[in-house]
This record gives sequence, structure tokens and C-alpha cells, in this order.
Amino acid sequence: MFDSVLTMFSADAALTLPGLLILLGVALALGLAISLVYGKTHGARTPSQSFALTLVILPMVITVIILLVGNNVARAFSLAGAFSIIRFRSAPGDPKDITYVLLCMAVGLATGMGFVAYAAVVAVTLCLVMVLLEAVKFGQPRGNEKLLKITIPESLDYQDALAPILEKYTLSATLRKMKTADLGSLYVLTYAITTKDGIREKDMIDELRCRNGNLTISLVLDAPAGEF
Repeated sequence: MFDSVLTMFSADAALTLPGLLILLGVALALGLAISLVYGKTHGARTPSQSFALTLVILPMVITVIILLVGNNVARAFSLAGAFSIIRFRSAPGDPKDITYVLLCMAVGLATGMGFVAYAAVVAVTLCLVMVLLEAVKFGQPRGNEKLLKITIPESLDYQDALAPILEKYTLSATLRKMKTADLGSLYVLTYAITTKDGIREKDMIDELRCRNGNLTISLVLDAPAGEF
């Protein structure tokens, strides 16, 4: 089955306009499918529109590059020199995002070399694997990491007063920062906590308020990694 498809778009055959359009159409379809799977497996966070569009276009770009290079070594070095001028100034992304980029590149490479059926099989198989792993929540931590800031009076022994409540509602609670406020009459404690599944944050905050004298308490549900 694969051989009959590969013969139509083999690397040795002369590329025609219909053949080019078919290859680009296949790359577009596979890129669109990968982008849709990316949106479904992105979790609770809002997927980036620019990244989703990149996943659609990237296989087509890689396909065109491979078609331009072909078997010409001099042309390959020329393209390498041209692309070395480009500098990408984006921050490192999520490891899952990088995986999708590599998948799109692999699909584009396979399509550009004429291995259309292999590109389709690889894209469908890996997308199904990603959907399955997301469905079973593979590798997902049991709880949810949050940032808890509690203001307490200087007279309160926070270790004895807060520890029972934190043990009740969290899987782990680590004191990361401690500072004074209001001329030293108050302390602000910052905890990195992992709450248990199914707990109500309001119940935890209400119990903490009873211990800290109803002073300020803040709970950051999606704190930046640097805050921890």
C-alpha cells in the first residue's frame, strides 16, 4: 500500500505543479489535524492562537524546503547559510509544545521527501497517543499547586496554629518566604502548597481566618513558576 503512494511522489521523479499542490495539501491537512489535537490536549490553559497557526503552517514550510533542496548538496548548504541568519527571540515553551513542533517538522520532512503515507500514519498515530495520554491524565500530579500568602500577628506561633489546617487541606505545604509588615507588628508568610483533590478553597481560607485574626489571606491559583 505504501509503495504505490511513494512511487507517485518519489524523490527521483520530476515534480509537477499538481504534485506540488498535492504535497502541500497533504502537509496542510496533517498540520491542521495536529493543531486541532494540540488544542484538545492543551489542558485547562487557553491555547495560544499564534502557536496553533504555526502548527498548521510548519509542515508546509518544511515540505517546501525539502522540495527545494532535493538531492542538491550545494543548494542544501546555501539554504543552511540563509536560515542561519534567522534568530528566534522567543522564550522556551512548554515541553509539550516543543513535542508538537518536532512532530510537525517530522511530518513536513516526510511529506517533502514524498513519503506521504508514512507522514499520515506517523501524524495519526502520534496524535492518538497524545490524546490517549491526556485522557488518562498520564504524569499529572495528584493535587494542584498554589501560592498561599497569610498575614499573621507577631504574637502568633504560626507553626502550631497553621500546621493542622494545612495538613487537613494540602498534600504538601512548604514555607518559602517570610517577611515583616506594619513596622514589625505583622508577619507575611508565603507557602507553596499542593491542595488535595476535591477540597473547597473557601473552607480552608475560613479556617485560616479564624487562626490569624481575620487578617489578609491571598491564594494564587495559577502562580508563575518563579513565585515558588
